[in-house]
Amino acid sequence: MSADDFDDVETVLAPRVEKPAADGAAFALVVVEGPDAGRHVTIAQDSPSRVLAGQSPACDLRLSDRTASRRHAAFELVGQRLRLTDMCSTNGTFVHGLAVLDAYLAGGELVRLGATGIRVDRVAQAGRVELPTATRFGKIVGASPEMRRLYPLCERLAASSVPVIIEGETGTGKEVLAESLHDMGPRANGPFVVFDCTAVAPNLVESALFGHERGSFTGATESRRGVFEEAHGGTLLLDEIGDLELPLQAKLLRALERSEVRRVGSSKWTRVDVRVLAATRRDLDREIQLGRFRDDLFFRLAVARIELPPLRRRAGDVLVLAQHFWKRLADRAMPFPPDFGSRLTAYDWPGNVRELYNAVARRVALGELAPIETARPSMPSAADPSAGPGVPPLPGSLPPPSARGDAIEAVLALDLPLVRAREKVVEEFERRYVQRILAQHGGNVTSAAAASGIARRYFQLLEARHQA
Repeated sequence: MSADDFDDVETVLAPRVEKPAADGAAFALVVVEGPDAGRHVTIAQDSPSRVLAGQSPACDLRLSDRTASRRHAAFELVGQRLRLTDMCSTNGTFVHGLAVLDAYLAGGELVRLGATGIRVDRVAQAGRVELPTATRFGKIVGASPEMRRLYPLCERLAASSVPVIIEGETGTGKEVLAESLHDMGPRANGPFVVFDCTAVAPNLVESALFGHERGSFTGATESRRGVFEEAHGGTLLLDEIGDLELPLQAKLLRALERSEVRRVGSSKWTRVDVRVLAATRRDLDREIQLGRFRDDLFFRLAVARIELPPLRRRAGDVLVLAQHFWKRLADRAMPFPPDFGSRLTAYDWPGNVRELYNAVARRVALGELAPIETARPSMPSAADPSAGPGVPPLPGSLPPPSARGDAIEAVLALDLPLVRAREKVVEEFERRYVQRILAQHGGNVTSAAAASGIARRYFQLLEARHQA
């Protein structure tokens, strides 16, 4: 299972949060040199996510300077300071003539992006700025300031029908946010369809998107609708849009512009009413520069944009999320270990919510021996464990269920390296958990997923992975 499979792990918490208020501090970015002199933008406590500067239409401070990169630098308010991050720009980012990759600004600095000079002014806002007190938006929940700043923007996007690009690292909850935008908007009664651009063979992507007629290619034994037709009247999420091949990007652009699709093997165009959301872990501006993504498709999709912060920037959410997962996975008699919580908050979670979920699952299964970080999977053996009698089992293969007894003892008896032994125990735990929760809900996947506290898509992936 790839890391992307955890993008739809439901981010759930419901703590009681006091109404936060900022001290009114803010920063103004004023272009003082270059072709865009006079342009400015203000970054305040209620500004959503990061403010990007560069040539891309997706940037908040858009520059026409040809020496600036499409997405050159990011500015983000952190406490009382302004954080400046170079976004792997071509010509670099400089503060008072010194090249920087990541720096904190206090106001009064001159930042240079290509031929553009930007003065950073510290300004005071009128009155105190209060962040929203809401701790959730649909299925996305978080009490950190980083998440609460996003909720007003999410509400506005949900009420509209414009295309949205959702950006963020793997595991940050992009699919869950897309589903929440659908559920909280006027199309909530329509279908919500997800198309993963990485999950379909390249030669079948066009058929999956637009459908096909019977006999249009080898194996097309019947006519089938594509995801655009399936999503008619609702929302279509194009997951990992940055991985779609260029020839299909052109056909997708035509479908978006005309709101019409044509099945493979057909000459008839079908009208569709679909709101399109796109999610990506990639930097699409960089993909455009490298010639791997069409700029016209980007412009068509980037009517609105939202960036989900990584878990390491969501102050306070790690512990609450961990406690939520613990309640879902552990026996009710097992209290959440305080020492475990302190270890979790000391880690920066490069795998985001996906990795946090894994860490909690390992702790439930293995106790104090469980590591915090996610272990890399070992390379599979080329041997065949089912070769027949007389062939010794593969190192790391579990005995048949009837011979297992205690799962941990069975793994220990295999004399595996520690990392592989941990993986085997977690696999067995997941298998038993899925079987148990499905039995409790009469085989109903939707109910079982809801009771498990995870998205249905991820639950289905777990079920498929552990089928005997």
